[in-house]
Amino acid sequence: MLNNTYIHIPGVGKGLERKIWAQGVHTWEEFLKMEDRIPVPSSRKSIICEEVRKSSEHLAAKDHFFFSQCLPSAEHWRAYPLFSDSVAFVDIETTGLSKSRDKLTIVGIYDGKESKTYIRGINLDDIVDEFSKYRLLVSFNGARFDLPFIKSEFPEIEFKQLHIDLMYPLRRIGYNGGLKNIEKLLGISRSDDTEGMTGFDAVRLWKKYESGDQKALDKLIKYNREDIVNLKSIIELTYPKMVEKALKE
Repeated sequence: MLNNTYIHIPGVGKGLERKIWAQGVHTWEEFLKMEDRIPVPSSRKSIICEEVRKSSEHLAAKDHFFFSQCLPSAEHWRAYPLFSDSVAFVDIETTGLSKSRDKLTIVGIYDGKESKTYIRGINLDDIVDEFSKYRLLVSFNGARFDLPFIKSEFPEIEFKQLHIDLMYPLRRIGYNGGLKNIEKLLGISRSDDTEGMTGFDAVRLWKKYESGDQKALDKLIKYNREDIVNLKSIIELTYPKMVEKALKE
C-alpha cells in the first residue's frame, strides 16, 4: 500500500489519490509508466512524478524517517508490510494513568520473533538503546498513552519511527473498544491465567511484586507479553481489510 500512496506528497489529498487509483495504478512504477492517463494538469503531474521518484529512492533506502515525517500519522499503517522486518510491537504497564504522578513498571517489545521485557529496577533503562533499533512501532492507544508515558520518563528517546497506533485504523474498519474486546472479535485467545485481566490487575500485580511476590511479577510479564504478541496477530489479520477500506473510501 505504501508504494501506491500519494497523500504524503504536498498538495495531494485523498480525492486526488483515489483518482489515480481509479486509473488502475497499483505501484509508483506503474504511475510513472502510465502518467499520461492520469487526469491531472501537466504542471501538477510533473511535481507528483518528481515526488514519486524521490519517494521510491527513500523507500529503497528503507528511510523510515522520511515517511514518518511526510505521511499523515493516521496513514502510517500503510507502511507495515514494507517495514515489518524492523518492527517493535510495544506495550507498557504502569502504576496508574497519570504521567506526572505514576511511573513505568514494564515495557514489552516484540520484534515478531522474540519478546523482550524491561522491568523497573532491573533493566528498564535498556529501552533507550532498544528503541533505536527499529524503524516501525506498533501499539494500541500508544499515541496517547504508551509513547508519551515512556517519553516523560526517558526524554532522550526521540521516537522518529513510523508509528502505527492500531486503535485508529481498526476503528475505521469496524473494530471498536479496547484491545481485549478486539482480540475476542478476531478469535485471538489468551492463556487461562491471564484471561480477563485488565490494566487495573496489572497495577495490583506490581504492588504485590513490590511486597515480595515474585509470582505476581511472572504473571504480569506474561500478561504484557501476550499484549505485544497479539498486536502482531491483530495487524496481520486486519491489514487486508484496512487496504480494502482505503481503496473504497
